[in-house]
Amino acid sequence: MRKISVLDRLLLLGTCLLAAYQISAGINDLSTPATWGFTIGFGTLLIACLLLIILGFEGLENQTIVIVSTLIPLCISLGLVSIHYPDNLLPYLIFCVVGFSVILATRFSTGSKPATIILALIHGIAGILITTLPVLQSITGQTRPGYILFGLGGAIIGIGGTLLAFSKTGKPIFSQEKILSVLPVLLFLMTAAFVGGFSLQ
Repeated sequence: MRKISVLDRLLLLGTCLLAAYQISAGINDLSTPATWGFTIGFGTLLIACLLLIILGFEGLENQTIVIVSTLIPLCISLGLVSIHYPDNLLPYLIFCVVGFSVILATRFSTGSKPATIILALIHGIAGILITTLPVLQSITGQTRPGYILFGLGGAIIGIGGTLLAFSKTGKPIFSQEKILSVLPVLLFLMTAAFVGGFSLQ
């Protein structure tokens, strides 16, 4: 596995700082479900990046980190649903709870390939919402155009998640070395897009 570099750690540290800013200053005046969703989502992102800084990319092999990191797209998408489609909050909350429970169960009870497919499916649904909801809100005039940046962050996390998922199935799109070399950049750009999109909403 690729050894983590100083530049990788700096990018991950930058991601931590952006996530911390979003938690402390970027989610004011939101509803309680949205506040909780974004706080847990960005808080988990912050912790995951700190663990990668400490453990290196070997931390990605830790099942606990993989499972907990699932909270990032699920909680961020839940925050978006609670803001823009509050009538659908309860059904989507149920999906998030059931989805997380299924990921938790399959990670310890089935082979790696079925568990990875389920993880990719649930991540994919959450990623699609993170990408499309801000874009739809922007192009329909519900928010300012800059909110599209939040959707761009969703697209970036989707790329990163897809690359990691394929690397776990034994049919990687790129080598693990290349995937890990761009992962810190993707995490930083994703978080910067989230913060920028929120500030321009």
